[in-house]
Amino acid sequence: MDGIINIYKEKGFTSHDVVAKLRGILRQKKIGHTGTLDPDAVGVLPVCLGRATKVCEFLTDQTKTYRAVLHLGVVTDTQDASGKILQENPVTVTEQEVVQTVPEFEGEQLQIPPMYSALKVGGKKLYELAREGREVERKPREIYIHEIRIEKMELPYITMEVTCSKGTYIRTLCHDLGARLGCGGCMESLERIRVGDFYVEDSLTLSEVENLARENCMEEVLLPVEEVFSEYDRICCPPSLDKRLYNGNPFSFQELEGPAEGIFRLCDSHGTFIGIYQKDEKRRAYFPAKMFYP
Repeated sequence: MDGIINIYKEKGFTSHDVVAKLRGILRQKKIGHTGTLDPDAVGVLPVCLGRATKVCEFLTDQTKTYRAVLHLGVVTDTQDASGKILQENPVTVTEQEVVQTVPEFEGEQLQIPPMYSALKVGGKKLYELAREGREVERKPREIYIHEIRIEKMELPYITMEVTCSKGTYIRTLCHDLGARLGCGGCMESLERIRVGDFYVEDSLTLSEVENLARENCMEEVLLPVEEVFSEYDRICCPPSLDKRLYNGNPFSFQELEGPAEGIFRLCDSHGTFIGIYQKDEKRRAYFPAKMFYP
């Protein structure tokens, strides 16, 4: 089975748990997820099956949207509500002050990853060091926050929708926003509502997938690999190039009919999607960037 399923990860599961359960449900070994969600977080988790596992890296890079609840006045060691409370402060900020401060966190940002994260320092995961009571220096990472939209304010709680680049820690955003407001804060809850073109309203729980698999209806919900690259032009090669295409060979500009710019989808003469190719001006040829031919 090849394709992508838009899974709704429920609370209590890790992303690896979801993959393990799907292997059992679908009786298929080759399955990969496209971006870790904390066990307490819920929401969209695209999962790739078979040949589609090759697109995991592309989906991991996609822009994501989250719905987060920030709890002002509480600071924890994990930067979310599951952690040990380090501080409890009075919340005296006004809604207007919140509205004025939030835009400061939009655009290019430098964010220091939290200690409770899976990033490695010296070959050891940060959360392992944190559990040992150790705190190490973390280098700030460049992230991009496209938009923070406040949905609801019932201070000390703020519900906001955040659209951001990969590598953004929403827990840390909540922590930093609370610090900027002078009272501290932590993330109360988190739901990922979009990954690229995968939306929460189209997602399926594991139990729903199990029912579909039992009824042999999985093909109805599997997104074909090619759909991930729908933003790129689609070009079919002439029959004379089919064999070379199947072998992942490059083509000169003269050999491929029709204009092909930058990155594009390349199909054989029958219209079957084979892979992603890229234009190389220096070598005057098109080279494979990622192949999906069996």
